[in-house]
Amino acid sequence: MKEQLYTIPLNDAVNAGDECPFCFIERSIERDLLDFVLGSGSSYMEADIREMTDKAGFCRQHFQKMFDYGNTLGNAWILKTHYKKVIGEMKNEFAHFKPARLSFKDKLRKAGELNPLAGWVQKKEASCYICDHFAETYARYLDTFFYLWNQDDSFRQKVREGKGFCLHHFGDLCQAADSKLSNNTRDSFYETLLPLMERNMERLAEDVAWMVEKFDYRNKDADWKDSRDAIQRGMQKLKGGYPADGPYQMSK
Repeated sequence: MKEQLYTIPLNDAVNAGDECPFCFIERSIERDLLDFVLGSGSSYMEADIREMTDKAGFCRQHFQKMFDYGNTLGNAWILKTHYKKVIGEMKNEFAHFKPARLSFKDKLRKAGELNPLAGWVQKKEASCYICDHFAETYARYLDTFFYLWNQDDSFRQKVREGKGFCLHHFGDLCQAADSKLSNNTRDSFYETLLPLMERNMERLAEDVAWMVEKFDYRNKDADWKDSRDAIQRGMQKLKGGYPADGPYQMSK
């Protein structure tokens, strides 16, 4: 099947030989978004972009990654106008807030209800410009995966011969398969996916086990086999991501 522009990143991810093609894509998307928000293109100087970042804000994880990225001026511009937006909303919330006057029975009855100010904070914490854009892009890659699975024999073969997926993205694939595959195709998909996952989880378990054995003095001269990086790959397989990655930083 001839590659299309939108299928290239997914094929590249499958060809990379990673423990999980979707971890590979996730890292690439997130880095692209950090470059867009804070990189040399100076998107943070564009009023329409900052209007969107002011509204959505950023989660704790992505504030940390933005700090690590290293663009002091860009982060300052984003924070400057975002603070203005947040303080405006906060003053409005404060102006309409009245502390509850509750009896003991009311307190018991309303114990599970969210305080209005706590609800406003919770809503702010649930919003992140990078997370939101990643979710949209990731959904398109899931669609592309199943499109290729349906249409491209060579893609299916590469998946069969690959290292499977991390458990996190395996769950996403199982959830999406219910709506994106026909009954017959779904059966053959799971006939491939489940043995693939079992085989590769066992491979990781063996790599980790051999790393433990290498610390026995009797094995000090034995071959490391594939266990030198077993810890980070083992962690990735269980939860996704790249534990050994350092901060992604702005290009000099």
